[in-house]
Amino acid sequence: MTAKTRQAADGTAGPGMPRLLLVEDDPLVLMTLSRALRRLGYHVVEGASGEEALALAAKGAFDLIIVDMCLPGMSGLEAARQINARAGTPFIMLSAYSDPALVSEVTAAGALAYLVKPLDVHQIVPGIEAALKRADEIRRLKASEASINAALGQARDISVAIGLVMERLKLSREAAYEHLRSRARSQRRKLAEMARNIVAGSEEP
Repeated sequence: MTAKTRQAADGTAGPGMPRLLLVEDDPLVLMTLSRALRRLGYHVVEGASGEEALALAAKGAFDLIIVDMCLPGMSGLEAARQINARAGTPFIMLSAYSDPALVSEVTAAGALAYLVKPLDVHQIVPGIEAALKRADEIRRLKASEASINAALGQARDISVAIGLVMERLKLSREAAYEHLRSRARSQRRKLAEMARNIVAGSEEP
């Protein structure tokens, strides 16, 4: 879904529109970009420094950060790194330079795109949309990884709990598993929860 199809009827960002944190120390560039992005249906919050970006990110979640590389005080890259480390917020870097070494540094830091100023907002929208899509894919992968790790952890707990029941009650593996499952069912509890307690020693096998 593009920004145009997400746009509210009055041309402003409506509920569920992507929240962008735009950080640029040039007032004219900041105003021009933010106005254009809002007209395209994005919800835009403005910042003028790395420190302000950190403060804004601490107050609310954003779908994407668009930040200028060169800012007064803290650099845009450092601000983006810190926000990404704290909240996992993806970011796009803006710069007046297309130096390959700089591009490599920014890419290595995790930027989803590197855009060179001056910018035509209609030219950067595909980059923003691609970054938003990539960010969503990353979030889904992390959620999937967390689910898999949780499932593996539960499987390990159940396996260890079965071994403890086998040793304690002198049962076969199949009988020990059935013993635990029946016990959990009779107590209306989850097998994984019971197994975790048994492994932790807070419940008898």
